[in-house]
Amino acid sequence: MDSFEINKIIAAVLLVVLLVIGISKLSNVIFYVEKPEKPGYAIEIEQVVTTSTASLTEEEKVDIAALMALGDVTSGEKIFKKCAACHSIIKGGKNNIGPALYNVVGRKIGGVADYKYSKALIAYGKEWNFEELNGFLIKPAKWIKGTKMAYAGLRKESDRASVIKYLNKNSDNPLPLP
Repeated sequence: MDSFEINKIIAAVLLVVLLVIGISKLSNVIFYVEKPEKPGYAIEIEQVVTTSTASLTEEEKVDIAALMALGDVTSGEKIFKKCAACHSIIKGGKNNIGPALYNVVGRKIGGVADYKYSKALIAYGKEWNFEELNGFLIKPAKWIKGTKMAYAGLRKESDRASVIKYLNKNSDNPLPLP
């Protein structure tokens, strides 16, 4: 290889570099973009203030009789299989991760003697009636704040009604449906 060939190679590389830099500078001149003073976008957020009493009044407006008409016991038994991983439903069943749920409808919340409930459930002081079960099954952590139950909840009304009917059936004295 002689010096003339090396000069041609170096000249070609320099020409490519100058061409790339020149096109870059030329494109900046042609397509000029003015930079904002502050980088980013201003996002306006509406502050929504909610209180727990407002959510409770919305939940209380649920017509429990119409809701219970949506469900049936056989589909409630199928849906309850999700709950069976933590809860027992048979008479005399033992507590698992969650308390035994036989005779739950009409029982005091936090009323199983040999189960360690969260402080929130013990302090709640109500009974498991159809309305309470419906609200709790929507989203347990939202209905009773501080509960240890980490279940996402049942969104479909018919699913909740079916599970409540199934729980009511598994009792020594089932309550009359509303």
